[in-house]
Amino acid sequence: MSAMSTYAEAPVANRNATPKTKNRWFAQVGWRHVVGVVAVLFSLFPIVFVISAAFNPLGTLSSTQLLPTGASVENFRNLFDNTAFGHWFLNSLLLAGVASFASIFLSSLAAYAFSRMRFAGRRVGLLALLLIQMFPQFLAIVAIFLIFTTVTDLWPSIGFNTPWGLFLLYMGGALGANTWLMKGFFDTLPKELDESATMDGASHVQVFFRIMLPLVAPILAVTGLLAFIGSINEFILANVFLTEPNTKTLAVGMYGLVAGERNNNFGMFAAGTLLTAIPTVLVFQLLQRYIVSGLTAGAVKG
Repeated sequence: MSAMSTYAEAPVANRNATPKTKNRWFAQVGWRHVVGVVAVLFSLFPIVFVISAAFNPLGTLSSTQLLPTGASVENFRNLFDNTAFGHWFLNSLLLAGVASFASIFLSSLAAYAFSRMRFAGRRVGLLALLLIQMFPQFLAIVAIFLIFTTVTDLWPSIGFNTPWGLFLLYMGGALGANTWLMKGFFDTLPKELDESATMDGASHVQVFFRIMLPLVAPILAVTGLLAFIGSINEFILANVFLTEPNTKTLAVGMYGLVAGERNNNFGMFAAGTLLTAIPTVLVFQLLQRYIVSGLTAGAVKG
């Protein structure tokens, strides 16, 4: 009888322990899931709101709802018919793409030199790059404006209202930060690779292009993504140096939609915002594998 009573009481004991186990799990792990879900919902709300506003046929901020009634693509149609959105889109893609590529290439050359070579002024140059990055670029906008005024008189093709002038500004603005990031990644690579290649007769150019660049592909992806996002979202410099409708970038052109009568153009603004996010999302998806490998590899190298 005692054995049977013990067997019958076992399920009761397990049922009594179940709430304690759940409470212990929530205290250790479950609260993290709750925080994660809240953070995701908080981040998704603006995106859902913009998507709803883009398909809201009324096109005003006051009438925007999370679930619009009578959704349509009227805002997208008006965006292309009534504005120069296509020119803004192409200008931003070309500027961001070319400036990012040029900035990555020049930064990688500078980072390799600072990491692998010893020359006079090396430490001063690194400190100067770091000091320059402490000040926002728009603080020098008056000096840049005066410089471009002179340049426009001498070479109108790279002055105001030209993509080449803005390209030089974007490329120069990202050189310092990218050089510092790449230099730190170059330092994690063993110098024995350079020495063995040099002993086999390779020059610095061959070592850089054939050995170093493939190994630093993750940091190239990270800096390229940051440079691309920074260039395509930049507003202040583009607003100062680009005034013609066909030369404006997305940031300047989109600002013009809501700078005056905000409610009337908010639907078009939301539609343009969705289209503007597509290049950044695609670039991130293409470079995601390199970004993840760069974060994991950088943590264990050295």
